[in-house]
Formats: sequence, C-alpha cells, structure tokens
Amino acid sequence: MNRNQMKEAASFINEKIEKQPTVGLILGSGLGVLADEITEPVVIPYSEIPHFPQSTVEGHKGQLVIGDLEGKQVIAMQGRFHYYEGYDMKQVTFPVRVMKELGIDTLFVTNAAGGVNESFQPGNLMIIEDHINNMGDNPLLGKNDNELGDRFPDMSQAYSRELIKHAEACADKLDLKIQKGVYVGNTGPSYETGAEVRMLRTLGGDAVGMSTVPEVIVASHAGIRVLGISCISNMAAGILDQPLTHDEVIETTAQVRQDFLSFVKETLKTLPA
Repeated sequence: MNRNQMKEAASFINEKIEKQPTVGLILGSGLGVLADEITEPVVIPYSEIPHFPQSTVEGHKGQLVIGDLEGKQVIAMQGRFHYYEGYDMKQVTFPVRVMKELGIDTLFVTNAAGGVNESFQPGNLMIIEDHINNMGDNPLLGKNDNELGDRFPDMSQAYSRELIKHAEACADKLDLKIQKGVYVGNTGPSYETGAEVRMLRTLGGDAVGMSTVPEVIVASHAGIRVLGISCISNMAAGILDQPLTHDEVIETTAQVRQDFLSFVKETLKTLPA
C-alpha cells in the first residue's frame, strides 16, 4: 500500500461527497449500528473503492457511511479488516491512511473484546487508556515515508488523554458506568486459552481482542488523535466455565446497543476542538 494508492482511494471517495469529514469512526463486531444514525448518508461499499480490502467477518457490513452525526461530518467504517483474515498490517490499516488523506483529525475506534479484568462484566463499556501489542507484527515495519509520519513515532499518548477525560465526563452526564483499562491486541482467530488470559492479566491487560492496535499505531504515526472504546462482549477464557463463541459477541453487543449509541453520540456532539 503506497501513497499513490491512498490518494486514488481518497480521490474516489471525495468525488462522491460534498462535505469534508473531520471525524473517523471504526465500528467493531456488532457495533455497526452507529452508522445507521448518520443523516444524509453517502454509502460506499468497500468493493467499489480502489485498493480497499473486503470484510469477511459476520457483523461487519463492509461499507463506508459518510455524512452528519450529531453536528459533525463523519466517515464511518461499517466493518473493519483483521490480520487474521489474511491481510497484512498495511492492508489492515489502509483505511486509516485514506481517512487522513480525506482530512480527518480525530478517530473513534471501537471493538468487541473479552474481559480479562475479573471485576468486569459482559456488557460493560471500557474506555481504552493504553494498549499492548501482542500481535508480533507492526504496520510501520519497512521503509518509512517521512511525509506520512516520523520513523520512530511516540506512542506514550496513543489514546488522547483529553478525549479520555471528555468521554468520562459524557458518561457521567448520561449516568453510565464506564470502565477504563488496557486493551491487548492478539492475532486471533482462535480465542485465548485460560493460561494465556492469566498471562495477559499479569502483564496488565484488562481486555483482549483481535483488532484496534494496528489502526491506532498508524493513527498515531499520522498525527490523528484517538479515542478507543471496547464493548466487553464476554469474559475471557478460564474466568467463567463456558466455551466462547462469536455468536455470544454479537448477542452481547446487541444488548448494550442503546448505551453504546448514547455514549458515542454524546461524546461526538460535545467533542472538543
């Protein structure tokens, strides 16, 4: 994925919209319903966009939805790409590069995650304070394009502290109980073993999933401020004596849909400049 490909994809999208988006939304498994709230939407299937990969996972529609949400011009990914689908890290993060090319300066990244912190419960929403890259790969490997970002980007504030505080205040306003914690990114597609979950807890992880980390690394590289939100869709292996399934993930995200929608919309509506 090179800069010419990014420009081609961005140019294709630009031709279909009248207003420039400023906020990007990456919607995880079962959370694509937020895009249905966008007014005067322009919907573009990934299959039509030059160089875009395709979503292959249930709960991921595979389209961009661009328009107005709570007074902000947004571009939402209804479905993301995962390393476990066979895409390389540059393909997984290509949409973030295209969003930057389109002019976004803020990214909301959401996911469904397994709870590692034993005080969490399925259905909790967690603001991501930091992450652990446990994927054994990095989207910035290889030759660096200095026009896209620094060779050695700082990751100490990959998740904007200003946006974390803002999101907490919005949760308080809505009387929502919100968790905060560290997200661990694994490759998947297999769920973790009980021993792996105990290891991740020892390392300081609070939730675990198969996405988000590559996108946030590239967003940091590109100078985009990030707010991360996990929906705790299940407790990770070994905490409850039951098997894990993707159906459970979709079912839980459906149950917390209203809280998720209210929280993200309020955070977006009052977003600090």
